[in-house]
Amino acid sequence: MNENSHVLIIGGGLAGLTSAIHLAKAGVLVTLIEKDKYPKHKVCGEYISNEVLPYFEFLDINLEKVQPVTISNFVITTQKGDRIQSTLPLGGFGISRYTLDYYLWEKAKEVGVRLINDQVIDIQYQNDTFSVKTNSNIVQTCDYVIGAYGKRTTLDKALKRDFSFKKSPWLAVKAHYKANFDSNTVSLHNFKGGYCGLSMVEDQKVNVCYLVNYNSFKKHKNINVFQDEVMRQNPYLNTFFSSSELLFDKPITISQINFERKNPVEDHIFMTGDAAGLIHPLCGNGMAMAIQSAQLLCELLIKNHNAEVAGSRKEIERLYIEKWNNTFSKRLYAGRILQKILLNGNLQQISYAVANVIPSIVPKIIKQTHGEPLIC
Repeated sequence: MNENSHVLIIGGGLAGLTSAIHLAKAGVLVTLIEKDKYPKHKVCGEYISNEVLPYFEFLDINLEKVQPVTISNFVITTQKGDRIQSTLPLGGFGISRYTLDYYLWEKAKEVGVRLINDQVIDIQYQNDTFSVKTNSNIVQTCDYVIGAYGKRTTLDKALKRDFSFKKSPWLAVKAHYKANFDSNTVSLHNFKGGYCGLSMVEDQKVNVCYLVNYNSFKKHKNINVFQDEVMRQNPYLNTFFSSSELLFDKPITISQINFERKNPVEDHIFMTGDAAGLIHPLCGNGMAMAIQSAQLLCELLIKNHNAEVAGSRKEIERLYIEKWNNTFSKRLYAGRILQKILLNGNLQQISYAVANVIPSIVPKIIKQTHGEPLIC
């Protein structure tokens, strides 16, 4: 079976689905291949900055249908329980990936995207054309491929991406809870070896997602023991876990989360979202970055498709790399610096003292990891 598209997207997360909708609405023939079926839970902080709202409006994405939670406040606590509170410069909203990704999948179907549930196992590029093979022996040919498959897959090794051959010590854990929680606040709580984000999503559920160094985690028998013996040392987390009810059968996890630098283009494949670069979760803006990376790339591909911007594949790749770096490189750098500070107990306390003396510094730091509204 051989089918042809102008653009083929690998991965149905935020970057992949947003790209598919944008391209299809512009009249581009697009195919998206996703290995999982929706709805499905994913390990994610599930908070999105309001900077994406103008772009969603441009794409006719109606968030009212998924009933997100409005969020405007931010709280962070140190391991000892010292607390800093601030407003979020742009604000944001809480929505589960279970609900949002499924909504976007259905939206993509509605606007004419060819959707395939399968796993890509091979990509070949020859004579200015891609040939993409799936586990079910479907072969797709296309002019351009977008890699939107997330943090780390076997495709990264097939493409010989440097980071895929390096072990990473980071483990992420996520679950939904029933709890008495301020719906207007996203909070970040530090503990020894990691940090935990709490925010409300639709249906009065609280998303709990934390990142921990595996060397710290493996000293304990399981997730429950780790939460009891380590995370509960933070008074705020202790209060939360004491008064909340787990809604999952068990938390879901992913390991080998890598924050190494990645290239936005690999072997002529355009990378978007986490496949292009992963910001540290403490910055709370990975979802918005994934969506914005889709916008940057789609605008270039559409202009080229409509002959508004003439140029070779090499020129489009150059422009995308330039735009991606100009938009995200400073945010990723800020994220790396913030993580180093927040994982160090002494630096945490110094930061807390500075923030108490100069409270206006907190929104300014937040802005370093966020962008401006995505005007279309």
